[in-house]
Amino acid sequence: MVAPADDAPPDNDVLWARSLHHSHDGSPGLVGVCVGVRQGEILALTGPRGSGKTTLLRCLSGSLKPEQGEIWFNSVPVHTMGALARERLRRDRFGWIGPEPHLVPELKVWENAALPLLIAGASHRTAKHAACEWLERLDIAALARKRPRALTRAEAQRVALARALVNEPAVVFADEPTAPLHRADRALLLRTLTTAARSHEITVLLATHDEESAAVADRRFALLDGRTAGTAAPAGPAETTEDQAACSLSA
Repeated sequence: MVAPADDAPPDNDVLWARSLHHSHDGSPGLVGVCVGVRQGEILALTGPRGSGKTTLLRCLSGSLKPEQGEIWFNSVPVHTMGALARERLRRDRFGWIGPEPHLVPELKVWENAALPLLIAGASHRTAKHAACEWLERLDIAALARKRPRALTRAEAQRVALARALVNEPAVVFADEPTAPLHRADRALLLRTLTTAARSHEITVLLATHDEESAAVADRRFALLDGRTAGTAAPAGPAETTEDQAACSLSA
């Protein structure tokens, strides 16, 4: 049974969304998507390229505001937050890793990994210690003082993962993080991500079209053409309120 629109989400869902709609230049990106994920759970968002995985991650993380729908994080309505509040939420409680590492070329490896802590005001010593611990777990501690230009693609992606985990976030959003990597490098990155999730009760939303990557998840949530897979497109030009209310809140 779907809760009334003004009700908060279930207590056991750390992140919860209902009836998300978003479009890109008039083309539907998300159409009535509903999803919930529990603390410490690894949820694989699956589907082909263009199915809406990245759009859903960006909406759930607060970097993109949906045109319609609700998003709740620990019973706090993200969808009503202003831009600055959502930015603080992303900085303090969320981590992000995408297919490109986007390291700052002027900073050393450890500084790139420590960036969320440094921005949040942590001391130089504390930030460096935490960053180097994650670099050690990713087998790249020896690279801590190098610049990004000296790294291989796989090494740079490990630094990006260390940056996503360094402040021990409540949720990590991983958007095709293994796409540019060879199989051995994919395995190491996924092993570190899943181990961190289990040991620190970090919730992970992993968007992937790779079967081996999806296999590490506790549960899967499939998208197709911006909809939950298996949900037919509406016959008319727009969904009705009853159509939106009918969507399932469980993946």
